[in-house]
Amino acid sequence: MTLLALFTSNPLLLLFCVAGLGYFLGSVKFKGFSLGVAAVLFVGLFFGAMDPKLKLPDVIYQLGLLLFVYTVGLSSGLDFVQNLRQRGAKDMLVVAGVTLVAALVAALVGLVFHLQPELTAGLFSGGLTNTPALASVIEAIGLRAPPDAQQTAVAALQTLPVVGYSVAYPISVLGMMIVIVLMRRLMKSDSPAAKQVDQTRLRDYGIATESLQVQTIRITKLKDEGQALGEIMSDLNLNVMFGRLLHKGELSLASAFSILRNDDLISLTGDEEQITQAQAALGERSEERLDLERDEFDVRRVFVSNPEIAGRMLSELNLRKEYGAIITRIRRGDLDFLPNGKTMLQLGDRVRVVAQRKDMEKASEYFGDSYRHASEVDVLAFGLGIALGLLLGVVPIPLPGGATMKLGVAGGPLLVALVLGAMQRTGPLVWTVPYGANQTLRQIGLVFFLAGIGVNSGFAFVNTIAQGGALPLLIGAGIIVVVSGVAMLWLANRYLKVPYGVGLGMLAGLQTQPAVLSFAAQQTGDDVPNTGYAAAFPVAMVLKIILAQALLLLPR
Repeated sequence: MTLLALFTSNPLLLLFCVAGLGYFLGSVKFKGFSLGVAAVLFVGLFFGAMDPKLKLPDVIYQLGLLLFVYTVGLSSGLDFVQNLRQRGAKDMLVVAGVTLVAALVAALVGLVFHLQPELTAGLFSGGLTNTPALASVIEAIGLRAPPDAQQTAVAALQTLPVVGYSVAYPISVLGMMIVIVLMRRLMKSDSPAAKQVDQTRLRDYGIATESLQVQTIRITKLKDEGQALGEIMSDLNLNVMFGRLLHKGELSLASAFSILRNDDLISLTGDEEQITQAQAALGERSEERLDLERDEFDVRRVFVSNPEIAGRMLSELNLRKEYGAIITRIRRGDLDFLPNGKTMLQLGDRVRVVAQRKDMEKASEYFGDSYRHASEVDVLAFGLGIALGLLLGVVPIPLPGGATMKLGVAGGPLLVALVLGAMQRTGPLVWTVPYGANQTLRQIGLVFFLAGIGVNSGFAFVNTIAQGGALPLLIGAGIIVVVSGVAMLWLANRYLKVPYGVGLGMLAGLQTQPAVLSFAAQQTGDDVPNTGYAAAFPVAMVLKIILAQALLLLPR
């Protein structure tokens, strides 16, 4: 049996060969640049180009897309809702505007090169790498065909958008990565001044920026002694967390009701800028390390694995009264951030707990502190959420003119996940997935999606180029990428004033492209792009489905 026959008869073997080889090649760096997991797509195209019989079942890339968008939605739902409340619809309007411009560019390319409307719609879907938009175009062609139309003629028309999509898709993925790299240099986002501006914007977004540190301050600047710490904090508007308070040799845990007096020592946690501001307002830095005092109080990092407290605000837990404990910081993934009363704990969080030594074990047990349980997925909640998303995806949504659209495998689950992620829990059901499990499912989903779409598009991609009909599509895809990419990043940075990483996420959300999101996260080295991706994805998804079908109305 030849290797080609082996792959043809065993799609699972093909899948994991593509995934493994692609992941390996994606880790290779050239002058600091690497494709990352997106290399799986290009390895898939290479394999798919060998023979038209080399295919992966559609359910593989659909499952991958489903797992990816659902886990992204769960982890980003709370940030998405908070961003919408704080910033309104301005971000969404910009995403909608850039999407509309991309559709106009596709229409202009189609008119200039005399492309059939079906090919133009496929170009637009591939240029913004949106499979549901392609599916909606194919479905719309079938629905608009006259009752007496021959099936072969309809099938031929339905092939055209697939060709446009197959040529434009890989060019758009790679092209958008190049745009990100070039815009990063043109915008000088790595310069000290740009990084300083970005740090401020990240803090405004409530996203952790610099590493947190602990400092002890001696109180010397109080004009009104006997004032409660909560009142002082309200006046200063500082984002720091207070820990221990030493007054006349008596050590206690600081709270909003603690009374401050000059010559007291107090420990606080925050980034360097916030600590400096607190020191300037309250007194002077002290060499004493209250945070290292372990005779009476203990400090421990514990895992949140108790589902009873996941998705609940810290103010509801009443930790100080029940366990004599406070949380001074939370580590979620690779980021530390300071908690407040409205902070919701999630399964897999690691919290820094300060409590009296005699109460520490009881407090740790309350949080769960089980690494194994913090890595498990509640299959009931996970399966129910996905089922709701898939049901939403198949609901026909009426459009003007009697047409309909569907959100599909990507749109429905994402919208449901955003809602459930914002809710966190419903009664005993905890909708969110522990951070580690979320990352694993997301990575598997992304690899499956890229491998499936690459293998299945490979032959059509190479065949179209070989026949010489790809040049207009390549030019069109390139123009769409440059115009939409540059416009999105420039508007995000100059007009929306969003952090650089959030802007990259919005660009990935504009493309509704997991590979670009993965590349953006690789560029920033954190999960910040997820916030922008979740904000842009729903608007871009729905609008691209509508605009792709509208392009079918272009004159022939």
